[in-house]
Amino acid sequence: MQAKVLNDRKAFFLSLQKMMILGVFSYLSHASFAQDLSYLQAEQYFLENSYSAQATDALNQASKLQADAVKYIGLPRIDFNIRAYKFHTETDLPLNNIKNNLEQTLTQGMNERVDQWQSQQNIPTDLTDPLKDGLGQGIHSGIGLIPDSANVVLEDDVIRPTVSVMMPIYTGGLLSATKQLTHLKAERNDLESKQQQDAQRFEIIQAYFNVQLQQQLLAASLFNVTAMQKHYQNALKLEKQGFISKGQRMQFEVVNNNAQRSYQNAVANLQSSQFQFNNLLNKQTIDQLTTPLFVNRQQSQSLNQLLASYPTTSNLVRKMQMDTQLADQNVQLQSASKKPNIFAFGEYSLDQNQNWIVGVAARYNLFSGIDKNKNIQAAELQRQATELMTARTQQEIENIIYKSYSELTTAQQSNQLLQQNELAAQENLRIQTLSFKEDMGTATQVIDAQNQLSALKTEKALNAYKYVMALATLLQSHGSIDQFKNYINQSNTDFIR
Repeated sequence: MQAKVLNDRKAFFLSLQKMMILGVFSYLSHASFAQDLSYLQAEQYFLENSYSAQATDALNQASKLQADAVKYIGLPRIDFNIRAYKFHTETDLPLNNIKNNLEQTLTQGMNERVDQWQSQQNIPTDLTDPLKDGLGQGIHSGIGLIPDSANVVLEDDVIRPTVSVMMPIYTGGLLSATKQLTHLKAERNDLESKQQQDAQRFEIIQAYFNVQLQQQLLAASLFNVTAMQKHYQNALKLEKQGFISKGQRMQFEVVNNNAQRSYQNAVANLQSSQFQFNNLLNKQTIDQLTTPLFVNRQQSQSLNQLLASYPTTSNLVRKMQMDTQLADQNVQLQSASKKPNIFAFGEYSLDQNQNWIVGVAARYNLFSGIDKNKNIQAAELQRQATELMTARTQQEIENIIYKSYSELTTAQQSNQLLQQNELAAQENLRIQTLSFKEDMGTATQVIDAQNQLSALKTEKALNAYKYVMALATLLQSHGSIDQFKNYINQSNTDFIR
């Protein structure tokens, strides 16, 4: 009965082993037909085709167009105007003054003619005076027939095209500040675009090498489960031959089951990381990633160099410094709103009358309901706030650089020790296995030796991933993450394959 149970268990684990081998073979076969993809290719593809990259490029182009749009601000503004209107007006015009002036003019003229006629004909004045009185009375009576007022109605349909010109002469610095503001915004958007690219590089580094990490963990798990199955099969044979007890054999069985469970988790984690990576690239196929995890044995830059140079290389710091310049331009804009505006203007009518007007005008706002002094004070406080936030951000970046550099150095040192320990663990496993077969060691010693070797392989991969992410964090904080690809192929590099 016991032999039958042992044979059933043996058959079960053999079938499970075959399934695992077939699964791994299927995965490797699929990968062999997939397109090879290095980290450099993945980075380039992601930066050119990701949704974030396209959105950032569109915003960057929009800011440049906005800067070009105000390139000629301050030159004369020329407008073509056309007015089409119909008007009706009615008014009473007083005629008293006109009547009086007319009567006086006529009477004076008549008297002058009578006097001229009298002198020419030597007529006595006693005859011409009654004549003047009679004629004057007639003029008065005739003028009296004109009404004292007249009702006037004016109506017309007018279409009047004109060309008008307006040119600012003095704006208190408003135009220059506006130009500078748009140019600074364009430069800031360019820096923001570079910062976005840095963030995308960090994102693709994390996703790419996480897949590599999970592959290494799967390989370590497969190595462990294969070895544990081999130990378990040997334990079954030794138990059957009476060399070991059932309890010793069951120790191998428990460890073998745990190895199977770890392997299943490693497969699931790898599949999840592959899905996230391909989804990030917006691709359906699973590519064979050709750039392995790595650890550089030496660091090309010192900590002091990194801390001294990051203010000029960090796109985040440069963008925040640009915010300070924008805030300074806002102060100038608010100050310009308090100053008068002087501009020249002109207008020429394109109708048959060809009327025109030219002149110079000045405008100074006395009251608008807005306290401009408080707006200036608010703008100055905003500028002060941006300067303080820039200083605070620099402190945080320095902390990240220091921490990342320390993690980087620790990972480099750990990698050297792990390589030495791996060689020692391999030799220890060989010795413990021989000792167990010769009945000079215990099952626990073999299991511990195997677990130590598997743990070292896992820890070696985790340490390499920690190094890669510490390097990426360091370079991103410094503003030189675009140089990450140069660290992959250095001569002093250990690859985790």
